[in-house]
Amino acid sequence: MQIVELLWPAFVLAILLVYIHTIFGVEIIKRGVIFTDLAIGQVAAVGMALSVAFLDGAYQTPLTLLFAVLAAITIAWATKKVRNVEAFIGLLYALGISSIMLVLAKSAEGMELFSKLSAADILFTSSDDLLKDAMIYIPISLVMFFIYPRTKGVIKELVFFIMLAFTVTSSVQSAGVLVVFALLIAPAYAGIMQKRFKPLLFAWSFGSLSIIVALFASYHFDLPTGYTIIFVTVFSSLLFVVYRSVLRSKN
Repeated sequence: MQIVELLWPAFVLAILLVYIHTIFGVEIIKRGVIFTDLAIGQVAAVGMALSVAFLDGAYQTPLTLLFAVLAAITIAWATKKVRNVEAFIGLLYALGISSIMLVLAKSAEGMELFSKLSAADILFTSSDDLLKDAMIYIPISLVMFFIYPRTKGVIKELVFFIMLAFTVTSSVQSAGVLVVFALLIAPAYAGIMQKRFKPLLFAWSFGSLSIIVALFASYHFDLPTGYTIIFVTVFSSLLFVVYRSVLRSKN
């Protein structure tokens, strides 16, 4: 009973993370810009690194949001104006990760901070942290379900990428860049690879089951939570994709 009281915010946050990220993940895969979220997340993490390295952690959320929005607007522009946009997004990711390493190079805890930015530990999330993230994710999901489908052209692109930037701003601080990437792509990929259910509903279910298994494994085997989430979610998705591909080839 004590374990339930201690860990329930982490499990609820895990479901929320899957819920909000699969909304964007399905759309990202359909658009064919797979590394968009990874690039936005990595650039957003530059804001966190600057806050930690030079401001003792102050203004972390505003700085993270600023860099995420700048990256989102840049990618929204690039998808319409730049040829080979995946190469452009890949370079943006490389710029983000190298910037973080340079910012943290003089910090005595640089590598530890870099690891946290990549995959954080959500296992002991507090109820206050959960409430803060829920207050961000729920309005974003409402925008994506009810406003985004009614927009067109440049406005549609801006709504999508700005909402993704807000999502990544919160998620990177809570879970880390690589966890965000895994939750965006892995469940959505599994959802798109099957035809029996709606991709989004399948992705939600698949991702929720994967992340719950990962949290249990992390707790019982004393494994790093962020990397356990990445491994279980990605490995499960790859297994499912291979299974579906084998079935398709036989038919």
